[in-house]
Amino acid sequence: MAFDRKKIFEIHSWIGTKLSILFFIVCFSGTFATLSTEMDWLFNPETRATPQAAIVSRSLIAKNFKQKYPDGTIIHWSKNNAPYVCDILTKEENGKKTYVFANQYTGAIQGETNLTIQRYFRKLHYNLFMPMQIGHFTVLFFGFLLFVSLTTALLFYKKWWHKLFELTTGKGPIVFFRSLHRLVGLWSVPFTLLFSLTGFWYFLERTNIAGLGDAGNPELPVIADEKGKEQQIEASKTVDFDKAVSIAQNTIDGLKVGDISMPGNETDYMYLTGKSDEPLVRQRANRVFIDTKNYKVVARQDAQNIGTVIYIADIADPLHFGNWGGLTTKIIWFVAGLGICSLILSGIYITLKKRALKKKGKRAPIMGVWKYINLAVNAVLLYFMYASLIKSATTTGVVIYITLVWLALIATAYYVFVYRINKLAALEKSK
Repeated sequence: MAFDRKKIFEIHSWIGTKLSILFFIVCFSGTFATLSTEMDWLFNPETRATPQAAIVSRSLIAKNFKQKYPDGTIIHWSKNNAPYVCDILTKEENGKKTYVFANQYTGAIQGETNLTIQRYFRKLHYNLFMPMQIGHFTVLFFGFLLFVSLTTALLFYKKWWHKLFELTTGKGPIVFFRSLHRLVGLWSVPFTLLFSLTGFWYFLERTNIAGLGDAGNPELPVIADEKGKEQQIEASKTVDFDKAVSIAQNTIDGLKVGDISMPGNETDYMYLTGKSDEPLVRQRANRVFIDTKNYKVVARQDAQNIGTVIYIADIADPLHFGNWGGLTTKIIWFVAGLGICSLILSGIYITLKKRALKKKGKRAPIMGVWKYINLAVNAVLLYFMYASLIKSATTTGVVIYITLVWLALIATAYYVFVYRINKLAALEKSK
């Protein structure tokens, strides 16, 4: 079957140039979300824990929490798979939520923050801080575009597998970057395909096409009357965490409880999740719901006995973010993400450089009206981002730091893609 290679290249180029700014933000945020927990560990000493032979009881940590925050309530308890990172307790006090770092080896409460790097990149990549599903579908849209970009590239390059080790040098920057763009793109194919396919799945879940969203995320047990819900919340304030964890682990063979959500947060009951012997799946594949009044198990889900649709739903996140194999796979996924980000940057660099070298009268606008669409969406993103930061009472220092990072990215992009390219073009023409 013959393909119009020129048309295929135009489609590939259109995606990479017209939507380059938004495309980069989506890929960049996903890349850094992969190692965001490690970034918290690196930049915030309060999140660090030195691994030891044994961990202390959860009840001791809860006791220390209550002593430090007598008016605070634990609404969620997150235990990271990384042994060098503290447990994170989501605290609610006077209508405000903050994150408390608890050392699982000593029981000490080491600090508190309104925002973590992990939460920031998760929110940015998840929905660009935008409300009403707008951000969700914007991000999911780029999952489709990533797949189209991949397929058009493979169709354009004939016998692309012969070019897996081919890098052209000594023929000028445009030829070099074009060759590098192709080389990185070819080696990124498995990850690009993986990110696209998991993106497709997220879209099917979000839109509930063929009922896949409902099938992959079974309904949680609920309490019909408000009084019963209030009783669960009240009982949870004095719950014995160690007892609840023990019950959950006896309910599912091999379960190691990780996260705990308290009544009134995600569900009406105490909700415990964790890892078992089933590979790849996220913690949520194992679920135990406990009545905090009498410690009876209300419902359970064992990862070893789930259907195909639920299994796909529960392996999507680990495969998308690479956290299924610990730090090693997260680093591999991070490098792959950087490679995809570099494809966007090198593609726009090549296009801009070729345009700058053309005679003035023959130049065509690279982005046209899409430049303003990209900038408008980014302006909306920044508006909702700052609104979210202010609403969560994020400290001034953190807001300033985030602002400086954004300004640094914008300044670097301007220097490389505008100032340097125009300067190099002027030098080329003066020869």
